[in-house]
Amino acid sequence: MAPGVKRHGQVDPQVLKTGMNKTPTLRLGLVGLGLDTYWAQFPTLRDKLVGYQARIRSRLEAEYGAVVVDAGLADSPDKALAAAEQFASERVDLVLMYVSTYSLSSTVLPIAQRCGAPIVVLNLQPAPAMDYAAFNAIGDRGIMTGEWLGWCQACSLPEIACVFKRSRTVFRPVSGWLDDPVAWRELGGWLTAARVKKGMRDNRVGVLGHYYGGMLDVYSDLTQHASVFGCHFEMLEMDELAAIRAKLDVTAVSQARATLESTFAIEAACGENELDRAARTAAALLELVRRHRLGSMAYYHEGVAGDAGQDVVTSIIPGNTLLTANGVPVAGEYEVKNVQAMKILDLAGCGGSFSEFYATDFTDDVVLLGHDGPGHAAIAQDKVKLVPLRVYHGKPGQGLSIEMQVRQGPATLLSVVQDGEGKLSLLVAEGEAVPGPTLAIGNTNSRYRFPLGARRFLDAWSSAGPAHHCAIGTGHQAHWLAKLADLLGIACTRVC
Repeated sequence: MAPGVKRHGQVDPQVLKTGMNKTPTLRLGLVGLGLDTYWAQFPTLRDKLVGYQARIRSRLEAEYGAVVVDAGLADSPDKALAAAEQFASERVDLVLMYVSTYSLSSTVLPIAQRCGAPIVVLNLQPAPAMDYAAFNAIGDRGIMTGEWLGWCQACSLPEIACVFKRSRTVFRPVSGWLDDPVAWRELGGWLTAARVKKGMRDNRVGVLGHYYGGMLDVYSDLTQHASVFGCHFEMLEMDELAAIRAKLDVTAVSQARATLESTFAIEAACGENELDRAARTAAALLELVRRHRLGSMAYYHEGVAGDAGQDVVTSIIPGNTLLTANGVPVAGEYEVKNVQAMKILDLAGCGGSFSEFYATDFTDDVVLLGHDGPGHAAIAQDKVKLVPLRVYHGKPGQGLSIEMQVRQGPATLLSVVQDGEGKLSLLVAEGEAVPGPTLAIGNTNSRYRFPLGARRFLDAWSSAGPAHHCAIGTGHQAHWLAKLADLLGIACTRVC
């Protein structure tokens, strides 16, 4: 197997080493909720509850790689205040309140008011159900009451919810038992959403060039994006990229050429001059990303025939594809909304390939989606092809492009939508990438089937008002995307 390539065209993230392709580490605040009055009455209860909390912490660390700030068991208002101060000082991304037994809402509210992070309330009892026969066989009602209090997590949930509602505190309940796969999937969705939110907040988005003239749907309000996602926008000049490219040494270009050859299946018709142009531009892009610490980029440029900028932009697709596969998604046509959607999916490890609607096959009831320009090679069905194009449709010049299909199986479409009032929202659809004929025109191109059917899907998706681009990821991701929208304070529309 070629260096830098996993299976089916997945690129090793160490190939580029941009420094911006790391999955953000989630910092979780964990606090148990209890009542100190119980401990003297039921001597074994507290240790048992602390043990349950330790199991939760261990799983959060082992399975999710989270840094857990464990404030222990808050069983009084004073301990609750201490927990809240600890969470605020350590800047946790999410607070998990584990209802270990009945606890007073006067203990819970101070944490919510001061912790400075979104809250998930864990209503997790020890197991699916009590062993009633064994419990009733204990005989001693005092001991029995102590045992029951280790199972009465649900007792506090309505009280906590009531006080949170009355104090206008947003919270998200998760109910089940300690090893409940349904509850952990729900909690996992919140953890993914929080991790992606953090990654978006820390993201530096490069905007290179200018909009494709006349595509009114792609024009974006960068201030609104920075407000909602917390990201920074770095304004870039094509002149800078061209200047970097002109000054590259032989080693940098050689390394980029080797990466192209190990990553792509290169068609024989790709000429040496075009491969060298693409390698030089790929090396320049990498330096641009490093210089500005970019985590994503939207670009477009036309230039004038014969100038340095046009020489760059007509050789940019392979390099942008390498970036996209390595944690720095790139969207063409200066589509900022779509590169945000691509970054969201990429942070969750499910891709995020630049796409638009290509055709509808009403006979097979599928929709074809793809795009010219960069694709997400890490979610390709097979090794990505590098092919020559004598014309870029709707764009100047000629050069190398990529040809790939998204991996077959469950898939998710995501669009960041801006409405008539300037508000941003998420638009989501789940479907399946299916086998069948596609258009071999030097673009990404895949077939998708949706539960609504092609006709109803197209009408429903378009009626939501997105731009004509969308990001495609592997797997069904709607459950945590809705949670991400919740954490961001925006709406999420699910078509299917």
